[in-house]
Amino acid sequence: MQTLHFSVHINAPVEKVWDTMLADATYRQWTAAFCPGSHYRGSWEQGSEIRFIGPNPDGSGNGGVVSCIRENRLHEFISVEHLGLIENDVEDTTSEKVKGWVGAHENYTFTAVDGGTDLQIDTDTEESFVAMFNDMWPKALHALKELAEK
Repeated sequence: MQTLHFSVHINAPVEKVWDTMLADATYRQWTAAFCPGSHYRGSWEQGSEIRFIGPNPDGSGNGGVVSCIRENRLHEFISVEHLGLIENDVEDTTSEKVKGWVGAHENYTFTAVDGGTDLQIDTDTEESFVAMFNDMWPKALHALKELAEK
């Protein structure tokens, strides 16, 4: 497992960046950089399960990740722990395939700086996904920046 780090400065207050990142309608917009149609089901509340879902490219259902919000400090920090995968609308938290993924975290840190927000993303991933995330995360953060600065 490798931890990747991404950051962006957004010219908007922390509260607006937080809301833009997590609200359903805008979440769907900035996460389209990962997969058009991406969305979540569940809650961002600490201790809640949440599913990050997107359509499979071949139209065979949905894929995604089953996760838990391990920590949520309003307008400061969110820690998401991944518990398993979703393939063709079926959750898998026990197979050999997901064992390397279970326990991976995505952490979002929001810091107020000069009227704007520094957003730091730290995400655990398997080696086979590093190049993909190195391409997609900057695009997603650029889209989030544009949305929050409107």
